[in-house]
Amino acid sequence: MRLYNEADPAPNPRRVRIFMKEKGIDIELVPTPLAQRAHKSPEHLARNPLGQVPVLELDDGTHLSESVSICRYLEELHPEPNLFGRTTLERATIDMWIRRIEFRLMMPVGQIWVHTHPFTTKVATAIFGQQFNEFGEANRKIAASACSLFDGELKDREFFAGLRYTMADIVAQTTIDFAKFIGVSIPEDCKRLNDWYARVGKRPSAA
Repeated sequence: MRLYNEADPAPNPRRVRIFMKEKGIDIELVPTPLAQRAHKSPEHLARNPLGQVPVLELDDGTHLSESVSICRYLEELHPEPNLFGRTTLERATIDMWIRRIEFRLMMPVGQIWVHTHPFTTKVATAIFGQQFNEFGEANRKIAASACSLFDGELKDREFFAGLRYTMADIVAQTTIDFAKFIGVSIPEDCKRLNDWYARVGKRPSAA
């Protein structure tokens, strides 16, 4: 197997790399530099018609994309340490939190990135005709609201989906890492979320 990858700050490949480190999985990483538009090359579009990374190439030539789907596949091959849930309820809870994090935090962070950051001016102009800066800035309030929601949910547990580190934490961790890169920080009054972020950042996989 090989993983078509991009280095930090790209959040989705980082999810898979952290997952692999937590599992002790070693897969060949194939650099796919976004700045050089390698993800839009004909060769890569044949692997993933959406032109995105990461993409996992299996030994038989099959390609899997979408970071959570890639991690689910690897979980089936390497079930321990478990990161997607052992019981029906735990699996559903982890899935619930992955969706909440992606919809409530990652989506507004993505809009801030596309519509306010100088790195994405050309991309936004190509897709939308221009960067809609006011719209991008408005998403900061949505991101802050998500952080407040998460902070409240962490009042009685150490991790997003319960008492242990799971894929839900990986998704949140990489989203907040990327948010910080583009200038979106966890609000200071979200003490529990900040404590969680500091705690997961000390894990060896975070390096």
